[in-house]
Amino acid sequence: MSDEMTDETATAEPQADAPRIVPTHTGALPEAEVERITADLIGVLKTVYDPEIPVDIYELGLIYKVDLDDDRNLVIDMTLTAPGCPVAGEMPGWVENAARSVEGIQDVRVNMVFDPPWDASRMSEEAQVALNWW
Repeated sequence: MSDEMTDETATAEPQADAPRIVPTHTGALPEAEVERITADLIGVLKTVYDPEIPVDIYELGLIYKVDLDDDRNLVIDMTLTAPGCPVAGEMPGWVENAARSVEGIQDVRVNMVFDPPWDASRMSEEAQVALNWW
C-alpha cells in the first residue's frame, strides 16, 4: 500500500494558497508526517530551476505526481517545458538530489514523462507573474 501525493492542477483548479502537491494518505505513516514531508519536499523542489527560466520547477508545474510509500521511498513523475530542453539529462538528477535532502526519505526515483505534455496552464500565478504571462 502506498501514500500518494498528486498534483491536482491536472484535474481541478487549485485554491490560491493550496499546495500544488496534495497528499492522499492511506498508509501507515502518520498524517502529520506525510504533511511535513510534503511541505519539506515542496520547499526543496522550489530550489530547482530550469536554467533558461527564472522560475522554479514546482511553480512551473513540472512535477506531475509524487508517490510516497510506507517505507519513505519517493517516486516522482516530472516533465520539462519542452522535450528538447538542454538540461533534460541533468534535471532529473537535480530533482532526485533535492528530494533526497528531505529528512526521513529513504530512496528517490525520478521518472521523466511527457504525457500529458506541459503547457503554460500548469504554472502557478506566481510563475505567471514572474514571467509576465498574466
